[in-house]
Amino acid sequence: MKVASWIDRYLTGLISERGLSANTVEGYRRDLAKLRAFLKIEGREDPASVTRADVPRLLGFLRGQGLAAPSVARSVAAFRGFYRFLLSEGVIHHEPFLNVTVPKSSLRLPKALSFAEVQRILDAPSRQESTRGRQPEAVRDDAMLEVLYATGLRVSELITLDLEAVNAAVGFLRATGKGSKQRMVPLGAVALRKLRRYLEGGRPPLLKTRTSNRVFVTRAGTGMTRQGFWKILRRYALAARIRRPISPHMLRHSFATHLLEGGADLRVVQTLLGHANISTTQIYTHVEKERLKQLHKRHHPRG
Repeated sequence: MKVASWIDRYLTGLISERGLSANTVEGYRRDLAKLRAFLKIEGREDPASVTRADVPRLLGFLRGQGLAAPSVARSVAAFRGFYRFLLSEGVIHHEPFLNVTVPKSSLRLPKALSFAEVQRILDAPSRQESTRGRQPEAVRDDAMLEVLYATGLRVSELITLDLEAVNAAVGFLRATGKGSKQRMVPLGAVALRKLRRYLEGGRPPLLKTRTSNRVFVTRAGTGMTRQGFWKILRRYALAARIRRPISPHMLRHSFATHLLEGGADLRVVQTLLGHANISTTQIYTHVEKERLKQLHKRHHPRG
């Protein structure tokens, strides 16, 4: 069987057996496409033909694609998982990536917005409500941005949020994260008020006579997409005079960073973000330390 067919079987199993999200599986697909490209250059199609002796050339191929060290490490991790699958299927008898040393990835601190920048973005939709024909979308955008910052949801969790997952009476929502794991996240008074306003006055005009289980919908009556929300966020960031590149994940990073700056416990932030391992959350403590260093350097006479 050709490598493409084995990759399809592997990825299908990640969804059906391990419950990984479509976005996560798509990331694995992109990494494994690099393995396919390497085999094509080598004139091979059988994944079982890869041996330990091929690994140095494969790593060189990845670096030759201009990949940074963290990207190479992520790709190798994807290859390792794929070949473990082939081993379990009896396709191979020795795992070529066992104990392979991958490049050390440097600590990459998540990029967060300042509170003032977040505030300007959150204020931007209300200034567009008076624009002719934009009122329902502006009310929706206002709610989406506020909910994202108030809860720290991943963008995939935000756009797939169902009506039944929102409990407005108690001010909580149920987020479905990686591996279909669910967690309860408080909304906060401002986000709850804006969400109620959207559900009562913004969502019905967008749907008209159509129905949808999704909380956030478009004028076509369909659920919001990742690409659609990226465009929305970028538009409001420009309206807020923020010129640097921005992404939905930056609001998630800002949520965590601002919580820790305000004195929140690291374990609480871990629970709210839905991190399986607290070591993932601990990177935000590095963000806070870096911020303190910069403040010291800027304001101390001996900085």
